[in-house]
Amino acid sequence: MQLKKMSLISLLIALCVAGASIKIPAIVSSVALDMVPALLGGIMLGSIPGAIIAFIAHLLSALIGGMPMGAFHLVVGLEMAVLVWLFAMIFKKGHRLLASILFVVGNTVIAPLPFLFLMGVGFYIGLMPSLLIGALVNTVLALLLAPQLIRFYESRFSKEAIR
Repeated sequence: MQLKKMSLISLLIALCVAGASIKIPAIVSSVALDMVPALLGGIMLGSIPGAIIAFIAHLLSALIGGMPMGAFHLVVGLEMAVLVWLFAMIFKKGHRLLASILFVVGNTVIAPLPFLFLMGVGFYIGLMPSLLIGALVNTVLALLLAPQLIRFYESRFSKEAIR
């Protein structure tokens, strides 16, 4: 892996952690902007680097937040990695709307399914509006920032350096 690509991955992980500290009050807990850099990393660097960014960033964000769900954060980190990987794969094929819809639905409905069995239907349903808001905000911001960042990096680096 090239040094430039590793540096970009590290920078995006740091931005994910910074985004985790930007909280939007929600019905259950709060919504953070921690997945915007991971989604951008998936778009710019590819699906696997995007998934790595999402996984590591979630674990670091959870660690900073005191690990309220304990080891369950590993499961959530893996879920976020899969969602960002899927988003980037579909996005790269030119299906931006489909990628966005799948990320939002996956983050809102599918990723919290373990809570349905652990905490019950009430908690699962109560969690969904917050997750929907978070997924929408993160996805829309990533979609708005992606064209400018792609142009910037392509002008600074060769296309091989960021793909």
